[in-house]
Amino acid sequence: MSAELLSPAGNFEKLKIALSYGADAVYGGVSHFSLRIRSGKEFTYESFNEAIEYTHKLGKKIYVTINGFPFNSQLKLLEKHIETVAKMRPDAFIVAAPGVIRLSRKIAPDIPIHLSTQANVLNYLDAEIYYEMGVKRIVAAREVSLNDLKEFKKRLPKLEIEVFVHGSMCFAYSGRCLISAVQSGRVPNRGSCANDCRFAYTLYAKNEESGTLFRVEQAADEGTYIFNAKDLNLMSHIKEILGSGIVDALKIEGRTKSPYYVAASTNAYRKAIDGYYTDNFDLPVYQKELESIKNRGFSEGYLMQRPYERNNTQNIDSTLLEGTHQVHAEVNEDGLSFKVKDRIDIGGVYEILSHDKISICDNSIGKIWQEDGIWKIRLNELKSVSGKVYDAVHSGNTNDILLPVYLPPFTFFRKKI
Repeated sequence: MSAELLSPAGNFEKLKIALSYGADAVYGGVSHFSLRIRSGKEFTYESFNEAIEYTHKLGKKIYVTINGFPFNSQLKLLEKHIETVAKMRPDAFIVAAPGVIRLSRKIAPDIPIHLSTQANVLNYLDAEIYYEMGVKRIVAAREVSLNDLKEFKKRLPKLEIEVFVHGSMCFAYSGRCLISAVQSGRVPNRGSCANDCRFAYTLYAKNEESGTLFRVEQAADEGTYIFNAKDLNLMSHIKEILGSGIVDALKIEGRTKSPYYVAASTNAYRKAIDGYYTDNFDLPVYQKELESIKNRGFSEGYLMQRPYERNNTQNIDSTLLEGTHQVHAEVNEDGLSFKVKDRIDIGGVYEILSHDKISICDNSIGKIWQEDGIWKIRLNELKSVSGKVYDAVHSGNTNDILLPVYLPPFTFFRKKI
């Protein structure tokens, strides 16, 4: 049985994109009990219920994030939240706190529990305790190694193991950070992290005896982003991870990331997993796709090597790097029109990223063709659905622009930077 590909669903659109581009399962949540409040607000209970039904109709799975760390004042609301979501019949709850596990088991004993990476399980003793509590799957702590996970599986063969393979990394120990809480009152472990670790800082040294404060000067090329962790990218180790035979699911981080991020990352790991199982693995192709996404630089994290063996996990030069491509448009769900994300010009040529078959065409509106294995599009005419004609369309324009031919929903047009 092949490993599951699990992608982020920050809102309904991203959920549909993830499933379209090959995710076997998605994860998302509603309200404050998820560790991504911003994405949680994208869903109402009604739309989340609709999202669960949509996912199940495709024969795929959806896991609900209830992985925040609640205070006493929130427990009654949490209980009601679990009851409400349980009635929607999701495929699992992702939970971090032991008390929330017990509460979930009491309210919804038939819904599987997946243990969040926030629980920091680093050894098989802790894994055994959670397994005895009824946990079906453990999302491994970011600091645990593949060799350690093999020991988990040896001692608990029925315990499912999920590992993060891509996305943002936290400066703190498995996300247990308080910088945001100290500086802005936004508590990371309740889902409202302000990403303070991504900011630039000026450093000072203080002489405690005299009270003198010195500004610490830095060389121009070294930067001041001292907390900024590079993004995780384990694509180069996918064969080793899958070959271990002990990993049940590969997880992509990113509920607050862009629709294009969800599409491109899911697309790359879907092809990698399929390539592994069909003996047709093409690492450069998959890495090239991941490099098209905006990132903070890439690191292989700690799954394959111990933390003290790594010296390239921080990006001290900048908070965010441009990927190799800029997204210019996204095809609407009707497949007949698109919305502009960045400037589109008549006569401009754009690469096409899609998850389904593309038709060659050449008409008054535009041309679609394949060149060196890459699908491309050129627009000869820019006309909105309402009939307005443009010479160029900018990102602020919210009108739907007609396509020359039907394209799969959530197809993206992009151009090399």
